[in-house]
Amino acid sequence: MGAPRGPTDTIIALASGSGRAGVAVIRVSGPGSAGVLRALTRFSGPTGRPDPADVSRETPPPQSFPQPRRAVVRSLFDEIGDFLDEALILWMPGPLSYTGEDVAELHVHGGAAVVEAVIGAALRTRICRIAEPGEFTRRAFDSGRMDLTQAEAIGDLIDAETEGQRRQAGRLYQGEAARVFENWRGLLVSAMAALEASIDFPDEADIPGEISLSALEPIEALAVDLESALGDAGRLASVREGFRIAILGPPNAGKSSLMNRLAHREAAIVSPIAGTTRDVVEVRLVLSGYPVWVADTAGLREAADAIEAEGIRRALARAEEADLRIWVSDAAEGPSQEGNVSRETSSTFRDGDLRVLNKADLLEVSPGAAGAEDVFVVSAQTGAGLDPLEKRLAQIVRDRLETDEAPLITRARHRELVEEALAAVERGLEGARIGIGAELVSEDLRLAARALGRITGSIDAEDLLERIFSQFCVGK
Repeated sequence: MGAPRGPTDTIIALASGSGRAGVAVIRVSGPGSAGVLRALTRFSGPTGRPDPADVSRETPPPQSFPQPRRAVVRSLFDEIGDFLDEALILWMPGPLSYTGEDVAELHVHGGAAVVEAVIGAALRTRICRIAEPGEFTRRAFDSGRMDLTQAEAIGDLIDAETEGQRRQAGRLYQGEAARVFENWRGLLVSAMAALEASIDFPDEADIPGEISLSALEPIEALAVDLESALGDAGRLASVREGFRIAILGPPNAGKSSLMNRLAHREAAIVSPIAGTTRDVVEVRLVLSGYPVWVADTAGLREAADAIEAEGIRRALARAEEADLRIWVSDAAEGPSQEGNVSRETSSTFRDGDLRVLNKADLLEVSPGAAGAEDVFVVSAQTGAGLDPLEKRLAQIVRDRLETDEAPLITRARHRELVEEALAAVERGLEGARIGIGAELVSEDLRLAARALGRITGSIDAEDLLERIFSQFCVGK
């Protein structure tokens, strides 16, 4: 039921969460939004008299059409005049709306039956249809209300579960990344314009003869910026997906007990039998406002069987992927990075890893910091000494993930396109050095600009022409 599908359809959908709630928000967008409002509310015409189309067998009292961007309370009726609900209504004519089209929002009571009845009555007018997933935001992008990075940020804001995720998504939505990408693309377009001008108009007096070389000076700096952004991609991805911590060490060192203490619940099986943990067990925490995944891994030793060998292989793989590793050993053995781990199964201790000496309750050792930097004496059994360790973990997460710079590469799509742009820029610079010709250099820069334009969705072939005419007066 509803109108045929098309890019200029009027669409309707529940914009708030599904399920029982105090208020539900139903959004309508498209050229027929006013018609849907009139049909549902029996709004009066400009003279204050009911429109002829609004007359039913039991005509409800006429209601005036709302003024733009002013909330009003109106009663909603179906096609035969039966009362549906009393709603708070917002009318936002385009282009100053979320989608850039005429938009109406109906804030109704949040019962499932109310929402179904209102949307059903709207569909029976045949003015609108149900929106497809993401269609409201897609229309906002198509109308120029936002770029692709901002559209992706909306999804991140909806999915944000921690304060750090909310902050990063909020900065993306405000356009910080888009401005950087567009500035980079502008540098490439300017360089391309200069190169094209030197190729097509070599005898023009107002075009410098060495313009192909001078145009590439800012591109050298751009290559450095692209490399820096790629180097920062892992940190930004950790904000979205979670900072990864791996707990490593020999069997029976207390790795599972330590993870349970950090998680404040029994997430892993604890047993005095060596080799109990044979697969990676993960728990999700929130530290300093950021999501953190803590992985308990199999004990590192000579495997007793094929299953344990696979568990050790997975533990080592997780250790290599982790942003931070915690090496756990028995306090009686001291802060050895390998304990009783063999050379064949041991992983390399990296700078920044933490050491935890566990089972302090079995020795005459005071829990807490061990004196050496990032070495902690704890009792996972009693919880003694855990506070300094937890504070240090929170500090590490905060130091590694917080930044004042604009978040740029937060998704795999961004990384792939920036890598593509960097490869094209480096080809162009290398070509310029060996003198392959301005035409080929310009083509490499065009490929780089196209890759960056695909990040924001703002690829426009007219940019190059405008730069040429405006800077070099070619068209006069």
